[in-house]
Amino acid sequence: MNCKTLHTKIIFFLEEELPVCEMEEIKIHLESCPGCIAFASEMKKTLTVLHNDKLQEVNPFFYTRVKARLENQEAEKTAARRNPLLVRILQPALFSMLLLGGIYAGIKIGQPAGINSGSSVYTENEMIPYLNEMETESIENFLME
Repeated sequence: MNCKTLHTKIIFFLEEELPVCEMEEIKIHLESCPGCIAFASEMKKTLTVLHNDKLQEVNPFFYTRVKARLENQEAEKTAARRNPLLVRILQPALFSMLLLGGIYAGIKIGQPAGINSGSSVYTENEMIPYLNEMETESIENFLME
């Protein structure tokens, strides 16, 4: 048996859940391999800690705390049942109104300022030269200078 196979089966060996022939193979390997002996001892310590944690004492007040939590949950459920009008009708209506208000505000914010007021700062003919600078001077002339 090699060390890698032993490492995969060591937990079952320590808990004695392997067949007899495999148990004997692992015992023979552990007698000759000091690395596996160290690994097995560490694994045994780990399993001991885990088994000790399973055996913790039950807290005497655990039941009363669980019972109080369950009663609080039942009280919250009954409180939610008392206001079905608020939950089923008013809440979706409020969210719908907020959504419509947000859409209206977005439309108003997105409109250009010149549409509502009758005057514009620049006319279209005044802005064309600024938008079309390439016709006034080509890039080649600009770079050559």
